[in-house]
Amino acid sequence: MRRSFVSLRNSAGVLSVLILFAVLPCVAQLNWEGQTGGLITPFAYTNSPSMGFFRPELALHYMNGGAVLGNDFQVSITTGFLKIAEGGFTHTFNIQGSDEMAPLFANGFNAGHIKFRLVPENAWHRSFVPAIAAGAIVRTQVRRVTEVTERENTTATDFFVVGTKTIRSPLPVVLNFGVKLTNASMFGIAANSPGWEFKSFGGAFFGVKAPRHSRLMLGAEFAQQPRELKEVPGPVVPTTLSYLARWQSASDRPLTVELGLAQLGGNLTPSYDLEARHQVVLGVGYHF
Repeated sequence: MRRSFVSLRNSAGVLSVLILFAVLPCVAQLNWEGQTGGLITPFAYTNSPSMGFFRPELALHYMNGGAVLGNDFQVSITTGFLKIAEGGFTHTFNIQGSDEMAPLFANGFNAGHIKFRLVPENAWHRSFVPAIAAGAIVRTQVRRVTEVTERENTTATDFFVVGTKTIRSPLPVVLNFGVKLTNASMFGIAANSPGWEFKSFGGAFFGVKAPRHSRLMLGAEFAQQPRELKEVPGPVVPTTLSYLARWQSASDRPLTVELGLAQLGGNLTPSYDLEARHQVVLGVGYHF
C-alpha cells in the first residue's frame, strides 16, 4: 500500500512538471527518443528548414509504465543543421515501480541520435516521391534486466532508413515506413536482444482542423522488436504499438501538446508479465 502511494505521489510530481512546461510558448514534434517523428517512430523529415544551425527544440515526455517498468521521464534536445540533417540527445529518468521485478528496469540511460535526409520529398518534380532519410540512435549506459545483476552497462543501437510521404488534400495524410538494424529490446527499455536483427516500423497519420486555427494530428504506429531478450530464455517480446493525438496551436512558435497510448508488452511468459499493455504517454516541447 505504501509503495502504491509513493508511486502515485511521484507520478503526480512528474505530471506537475509537464504541466509547468506546457504553458511555455513552444513547438515540438519530437518523438519519445528526441527525433522528428510520431510518438515511437522517426520521420524522414528533419528539424532543419534552412542552412546553418537551426534553433534547437526541447521536448519532455512522460510515460506511466506501470508497476514493473515504473515511470519514465524523457528530456530531449534536438537541432537541425545544413538543411538536411538533425542531431540530438535524450536522457531517460526512471521512477521505480512497485513490482518485485521493478529494480530490473529502474536505471536511467542516455541516447544520442543523428539523421540525414538522402532524398527530398517530391524530388525530380515527382509528386509521388517520399522523403528518404537514414540515421542512427545509440543508447548508452543502459543497465537493465540482466545487466543489473551483472553490474555492467551496455549499449543498445538502431541504424535505420525511413521514407515519409505527406499526401496533401482536404484531409492531409502522412504515411511513414522504415527498416532498422537493431540490437535493442523495446527501445533500450529492456536493454539488448541476443544479436543484431532487421526490423520494420511505420505508421499513418492524418490532420484535422481544430478551433482557433489550430491543428490536430491523429495516428497509429508500429515498431517491430527483436523477439528475445539477451540472456533471458523464454520471453517473447511483441511488436510495439502506439496511438497518438498531437495538438498544435496557430502561431509562428506554436505550442504542441501530445497524448499517446503505448502498447509495450504483457505476458512475455506465464511468469514474466511486464503489465505494460496500455501505457499513457504525455509530451510537450518548445523552441529556444
